[in-house]
Amino acid sequence: MPEFILRAENVTKSFGGVEALRGVTLEVGAGEIHCMAGENGCGKSTLIKIISGFYEADAGVIEIKGRRFSRLTPSEAIALGVQVIYQDFSLFPNLTVKENLAINLELMNKRKIVNYKRMRGTAAEAMAKIDFSVDMDELVENLSIAEKQLIAISRALLYDARLIIMDEPTTALTKKEVRCLFSVIKNLQSQGIAILFVSHKLDEVFEISENFTILRNGMNVAAGKTGELDHKKFAYHMTGREFNDESFEFTPVSELPVLKASGLSLRNAYRDISFDLYRGEILGITGLLGSGREELVQTLFGISRPDSGSVQINGKKVRIKRVKDAIAQGIGYVPADRLTEGLFLAQSIGRNIIVSSLRRLSSAAGFLFNENIHKEILSWISELSIVTNDYEREVKTLSGGNQQKVVLARWLANKLKVLILNGPTVGVDIGSKYDIHTLLRNLAGKGLSVVIISDDLPELLACCNRIIVMRDGRIVKELKSSETNESQLGEIATGIA
Repeated sequence: MPEFILRAENVTKSFGGVEALRGVTLEVGAGEIHCMAGENGCGKSTLIKIISGFYEADAGVIEIKGRRFSRLTPSEAIALGVQVIYQDFSLFPNLTVKENLAINLELMNKRKIVNYKRMRGTAAEAMAKIDFSVDMDELVENLSIAEKQLIAISRALLYDARLIIMDEPTTALTKKEVRCLFSVIKNLQSQGIAILFVSHKLDEVFEISENFTILRNGMNVAAGKTGELDHKKFAYHMTGREFNDESFEFTPVSELPVLKASGLSLRNAYRDISFDLYRGEILGITGLLGSGREELVQTLFGISRPDSGSVQINGKKVRIKRVKDAIAQGIGYVPADRLTEGLFLAQSIGRNIIVSSLRRLSSAAGFLFNENIHKEILSWISELSIVTNDYEREVKTLSGGNQQKVVLARWLANKLKVLILNGPTVGVDIGSKYDIHTLLRNLAGKGLSVVIISDDLPELLACCNRIIVMRDGRIVKELKSSETNESQLGEIATGIA
């Protein structure tokens, strides 16, 4: 019989009469990398909080290292070696690296005087456990997402962690950073530390985990060895839906480009960029971090201004000096970070949908027509299948996929010519990702021109008819999606090909 570091048996939890978990069972062996998968709202986060002692289960038992608990406290979970690394990493951005790594130990030992030499020693010890190096005097807010994550892992190991739970650990990481993280995870496994890897990214699940547990609607739907499943079966268990592999077929309707970029250059970002975008086309732009892809599309949207070059819309030269100019030309932009750049999180779903359409929905004197606003909001909720029973709820209460649909609705209400999406499905589950891809193909079929910036190569191949690859601020290759593959795109982006 295998040695289990964690066993959750028949765990049930309700909130206000709504069952979040219904008799869920989970087993993680010592030194095992186990994936817990499921769409947003399936109960993953609730189960994590019960295992870590943050929530108390209504029924069921949590067993850690052979000790059984019907009620587990956070301090008991930590003492038993359970550490959770949440998506926000729970770090103090205004403190230094060494302060973040040492502060909990300082508080636990009830030390009243700050000793920076001792803190530095604690920090060095923590980082050495995963062979990680960073300036210990740097403020955490100035570090990359990947560095923050490694700090969180280092901190967890200070408490003799035997089970580390990673909640969606790769959401904001590049492929290179994901490979680095996986190397760290394998190193932790070699030390006998178990990893509960919580994710809905199928490629990563198959690459890193040995066993899996899938939840749907608060219940177990499948568990076993990862190698015994393929992507389609895994996706079906997660969503209850069967997905067909689709590709985008583009039929030109005009020889005149909707958008034409000629010789665009911006110092320290990109140089001599030229391309055409046609009506009803979906154009992909990819490249490594620092390739200039983000700066390029931010220029098209007026966030930054090029040093040289020109842009034409429907054959007419236009000057896009600011965001207002881009919007006036029928260009919309969905940013990579919808939480900080794309949404007003404290505002309602409805207000987020209509905020850019207020002028159209108001009278000449500036009075808003509530009936028009109500119809507009309901129309987009229906059109994009946004899952909500009350558009007055704060938008932050929605899942990642539905939040992304709200951002899309805001722009689509503006009768766009060009829609630019930066990482359109980052942080959304597989069902929402499929829905967004279908939506983009349908919009293109109706004549909207779309630009997708992404390092998710399968996404680009599924959605785009052409893909531009950038490296070191220049376009190095343009390919038809039907004539390339993920491996070739990756080699061109990294300079191997």
